Amino acid sequence: MCEDSISTRDFVRLSRFIYAEAGIHLGAEKKTMLEGRIKRRLKALHLNSYSEYCHYLFEGDGEKAEITPLIDVVTTNKTDFFREPRHFEILSTEVLPQWFARSERSAPMFIWSAGCSTGEEPYTLAMVLSEFARAQPGFRFRVMATDISATVLEKAGMGVYPEEVANAVPLSLRRKYFLRSRDPHNRQVRLAPELRRMVDFRRLNLMDADYGLDRKADVIFCRNVMIYFDRRTQQQILEKFSDCLAPGGYLFVGHAETLHDLTLPFAPVAPSLYRRVNA
Repeated sequence: MCEDSISTRDFVRLSRFIYAEAGIHLGAEKKTMLEGRIKRRLKALHLNSYSEYCHYLFEGDGEKAEITPLIDVVTTNKTDFFREPRHFEILSTEVLPQWFARSERSAPMFIWSAGCSTGEEPYTLAMVLSEFARAQPGFRFRVMATDISATVLEKAGMGVYPEEVANAVPLSLRRKYFLRSRDPHNRQVRLAPELRRMVDFRRLNLMDADYGLDRKADVIFCRNVMIYFDRRTQQQILEKFSDCLAPGGYLFVGHAETLHDLTLPFAPVAPSLYRRVNA
């Protein structure tokens, strides 16, 4: 029989552990949420109580094996195709033409979707970039998508979504980039193989000291991710983003997020859009 709640002591230990590993700040108001999420791990591990789970994690031999599953259940993975659509309008009508006009075209444009969840954002980017490439011969690009959760990355790589999720995509793009099942009762769609190949998915923890990029990004999308970090962690991550961006590169954040009061080499361009400037 599972305990009804996590003890205050165990909640503090767990929240500190999660903060150290993933930078996610869990205040006391998140205790009930954490209980519900960890209950899934109790069932998976055949444990009977939260205290048993904490013993397994902290005193037993479970820490190494449990880090990834714990972060998977704690992280929230809400996303949609063309979420916050104004960003994609600005990308296609302003950012891409400006970059293409000044680029030497020796290397493809490099866009990074950080905190990509189940893949809707990077696949949306791939569609927008593909459409721009059709209109501008010679334009090349690559999309890298990262997330801390191995579970959502596996789903993202498959590129399979419920039909109603894909309805957010304009009809012309759905017809071009999505495949339907031959089974009329199957209400799922799949991204076309050529679009899936345009996105490189990899696991990355934004708390890592080095993100391991092989070149500086021209654009970073990190939307609705910073809201889970405290201001100190936001500053640290955004400093690393600035190091990862090419001069003049763009950073898109969520509409509920702001860089106000942070000391960073970014200048505001539009709501929730910033450009890398010289420090």
